[in-house]
Amino acid sequence: MKTNYELRYAAHPEDAKRYDTQRLRNDFLIGKLFSADEVNMVYSMYDRMLVGGAMPVNESLHLEAIDPLKQPVFLKNRELGIFNVGGKGRVKVGEDTFELDYKEALYLGSGEREVYFESEDGNNPAKFYFNSATAHRNYPDKKVTKADAVVAEMGSLESSNHRHINKMIVNQVLPTCQLQMGMTELVTGSIWNTMPPHVHSRRMEAYFYFEVPEDQAICHFMGEIDETRHIWMQNNQAVLSPQWSIHAAAGTSNYTFIWGMAGENLDYGDQDFAKITEIK
Repeated sequence: MKTNYELRYAAHPEDAKRYDTQRLRNDFLIGKLFSADEVNMVYSMYDRMLVGGAMPVNESLHLEAIDPLKQPVFLKNRELGIFNVGGKGRVKVGEDTFELDYKEALYLGSGEREVYFESEDGNNPAKFYFNSATAHRNYPDKKVTKADAVVAEMGSLESSNHRHINKMIVNQVLPTCQLQMGMTELVTGSIWNTMPPHVHSRRMEAYFYFEVPEDQAICHFMGEIDETRHIWMQNNQAVLSPQWSIHAAAGTSNYTFIWGMAGENLDYGDQDFAKITEIK
């Protein structure tokens, strides 16, 4: 197996508005998450969120404590949220094993326990997408399915944003320190997410896009309300969204994305909305 990681520093909005396309992609796009028998991750200075992916094919993959953590094991002072977006797999943590099917999630609390990722069938490998945030205490591990989720239906086909928001790793479902994650599924015929846009200055966010057809793409919008920027993305890619940035996207097809947040509070409704006509 192989573990790869990058360290990403935070940017001031006055600086980010002057970035060219490549600089935006270098600082915010996470292009490579899944490679056979590799764990890939980005350690972000935005609320110290860690975003990664693991795809076990021929062997079990160990979630190693990368050097920036300065800890003996990954979960020492961190909580972890995992979604399986591939074939059937399992996550082993300490003495426990959790089976995860497609679009099922798992929350792991902090503690000195090792984590391993495995696929049931290497020919149809599991793809484990994960977010991790710092944790001040331990909360119980819990598997979460769509049946457990708090679901909000929003938008309409008339406005091209009919979607189902599955709140899965949130405080209405289970206790966490600061991590929140969920999965938004767009209905066929809809392309817009998080529209009208909003910011939440007390939480950063990461978006992971999947179920994007091979010949289609996502245009992710970021930046301040009156200084927006965009990043074109492909299937199985993620993007970091700073606290000062909007997060919205339009696809050339419908798609699904997983959102993850970390920061000062656990109030999902802590959002400052902008009118669509105010976007520049």
